[in-house]
Amino acid sequence: MPTTLQDMVAAANAVVPAITFEDAKKLVEAGTALVIDVRDAPEVEASGKVEGALHISRGMLEFRADPASPFHDDRLKPEQTVIVYCASGGRSALAGKALKELGYQDVRNLGGFKTWAEAGGPVEHPIDPGM
Repeated sequence: MPTTLQDMVAAANAVVPAITFEDAKKLVEAGTALVIDVRDAPEVEASGKVEGALHISRGMLEFRADPASPFHDDRLKPEQTVIVYCASGGRSALAGKALKELGYQDVRNLGGFKTWAEAGGPVEHPIDPGM
């Protein structure tokens, strides 16, 4: 029987715990978590991102996260706490599950960027190349 996207997201949510804005903010302020924005570049350019977040689009995450990959990003370490988010929580759930499968121990899903921004979390905006 084929799996649906809804099934995949539900399975991801079962293994990647949600994190509240308040708890995420504490970890970010303490410098004990790496925040990853998995949205596509046009989304980040339009709205900004969590201040200090690393932007890795969902399509490149496994390549950047796997230490054995030639595209590995040294800022990603399986032993660190990672907080992922996207626009509404679906892609970040799938991203979190992929990180868990790659051996990342402590991965949490913030859900959507809007939650962070509306709660007053610090946001950094991309530099407008036209300025």
